[in-house]
Amino acid sequence: MALPTSPDTLGLMANAIRALAMDAVQQANSGHPGAPMGMADIAVALWGGHLKHNPANPLWPDRDRFVLSNGHGSMLIYALLHLSGYDLPMSELRNFRQLHSKTPGHPEVGITPGIETTTGPLGQGITNAVGMALAEKLLAAEFNRPGHSVVNHHTYAFLGDGCLMEGISHEACALAGAWKLNKLIALYDDNGISIDGQVQPWYVDDAGKRFEAYGWNVIGPIDGHDAAAVSTAIAQAKGSATKPTLVICKTAIGKGSPNRAGTSKAHGEPLGAEEIKLTRAALGWVHEPFVMPEAAYAAWDAKAAGDTAETEWAQRFASYKTAFPELAAEFARRMAGDLPAGFAEVAVEAVGSAHDKAETVASRKASQIALEHFTAKLPEMLGGSADLTGSNLTNTKSTPALRMAADGSVVKTEAGEGADGRIGRHINYGVREFGMAAIMNGVALHGGYIPYGGTFLTFSDYSRNAIRMAALMKLRVIHVFTHDSIGLGEDGPTHQSVEHAASLRLIPGLDVWRPADTTETAVAWSMALANRQRPSALLLSRQNLPYAPKADADVITQGGYVLAEPSEVGLKKKAQAVIIATGSEVQLALHAQAALAQRKIAVRVVSMPSTTVFDRQGMKYKQSVLPAKLPRIAIEAGITDFWWKYGCAAVIGIDTYGESAPAPELFKHFHLTADNLVATVRKVLGK
Repeated sequence: MALPTSPDTLGLMANAIRALAMDAVQQANSGHPGAPMGMADIAVALWGGHLKHNPANPLWPDRDRFVLSNGHGSMLIYALLHLSGYDLPMSELRNFRQLHSKTPGHPEVGITPGIETTTGPLGQGITNAVGMALAEKLLAAEFNRPGHSVVNHHTYAFLGDGCLMEGISHEACALAGAWKLNKLIALYDDNGISIDGQVQPWYVDDAGKRFEAYGWNVIGPIDGHDAAAVSTAIAQAKGSATKPTLVICKTAIGKGSPNRAGTSKAHGEPLGAEEIKLTRAALGWVHEPFVMPEAAYAAWDAKAAGDTAETEWAQRFASYKTAFPELAAEFARRMAGDLPAGFAEVAVEAVGSAHDKAETVASRKASQIALEHFTAKLPEMLGGSADLTGSNLTNTKSTPALRMAADGSVVKTEAGEGADGRIGRHINYGVREFGMAAIMNGVALHGGYIPYGGTFLTFSDYSRNAIRMAALMKLRVIHVFTHDSIGLGEDGPTHQSVEHAASLRLIPGLDVWRPADTTETAVAWSMALANRQRPSALLLSRQNLPYAPKADADVITQGGYVLAEPSEVGLKKKAQAVIIATGSEVQLALHAQAALAQRKIAVRVVSMPSTTVFDRQGMKYKQSVLPAKLPRIAIEAGITDFWWKYGCAAVIGIDTYGESAPAPELFKHFHLTADNLVATVRKVLGK
């Protein structure tokens, strides 16, 4: 759609947003009217003249992506969705911030049609947008062919001072420049106001110079209340060949409010009935609350333009399908998020190979071995590491390093005819854990790839809020966390995870795996890849772990299972106790079981690689693994508090920070030994 040329029409469109924003916030008695009112003209420029979208089908593959990074201004996007024709009726705007409405306080993907990502934690929205733009660029390189452009869209983000203050924006925007994401366009609402007032005393960055240093194209400052000028800037940005663009828009927060415009009072509270009355008069808005004139709907209506845009793409895709039927089918599969038809066989092969070889390796190496199987058969797997590839072992033979050429194109690592070469599928994120995690969220949201990335477990703290957002959004994102305990040794307590496993298990919707050997690791990968609505975290060892013999690998998918009964160490009697262990401590449990058997004490060993998966099993299964009448003793190289939830009689763990020393010495120092486990079981049983 083309931007209207009439100043009156442009003003009507902008004031419709302002009216809806102040009315909804006032009715809810909660919210942020200032950003929507200040950014209304910017929204008119983008949504009224450039954004390629279809209100009738918010999920068609080649739509432009729009991210409201400053998500507190949610009434801006709700007004835009309503006015342009999405399935978001006025009744939902009246229910702004109310229970079970489609207009929650911050935009949530999956709740409101047209919302591309859940935003609110500042800085993460623009970072998600970087991930979306990266996915678009890689898919275009992988699937487009001469004369057939089926992936060709832009990613737009609105952001404010708060997004730029958050450190994650530095991480992500630097990468966007390095990746030459020329189809990423960010519009910065430079209003100089935050909750605490004028930002200048504490925010003095020259954003333009900062982004130029990242390798961005910078436009402005321009008048953010001149929709035509903003539209011209967007058009200029769309012409960039090798650089993402930041458009700096000078605005007044709460534009239109006689007494609150340009002040922090407009930021995070209702304007008040009297100020709204004055604002209506100042804007010349004569309509009652939540009443829109037909002229405003007519000016904003994007349904016809959206239908035309999608129809044109569908025609292009039909031609593409005729010319390249296999590519078209692959593209459709991947955008739908479906795994390849042979995935089950690949998983069986990976797990079976691990079981047959029974190797003694670190679980980080077991992870790489499993990845060799999966990445060879799943081209949608997009890996990476936060400058720790040689330690995380996230790279494989099938995932060469991702690189961009000087002209902005994606480097193809294998020569072939036309665009048949292979793109890189392993990303060097640099030391940017938080940015990596939120970029992976953006990649997953865009579709077409399953992202995974690695760092040390102790640095999951840097990534944590993005992991939480992945769980909230139900995204298939996989985190590879190695060096999972004191077992990493000499690097000491700064790097030795103690509380991290338990802490990650507290995040609702996140599956956490701490496998004990190669087979459990392969199962963890297969489960993570198959789980479309949950992110996963794999907690992996630096030190070698012996293979634990097992009769059945399928049972590992239950999260916890009986690994060894007393009969397997020569005792023909029922178990008197249960030892629960994870990861590197499973071997200690098995050694203790054998030692206890010498004393005629029968115990069952339960390996619990994923407490989160185990907890979702039915009561009958859980009781079959952990019988109610048997005392339970848990052992894990981490804090003990978590394990009491399983009704344990005793827990062996670490409730202090670690020490710097070789790993074997540390396990002895902290009494994480088979001998201590034997003594603890005997004490519990009174033997």
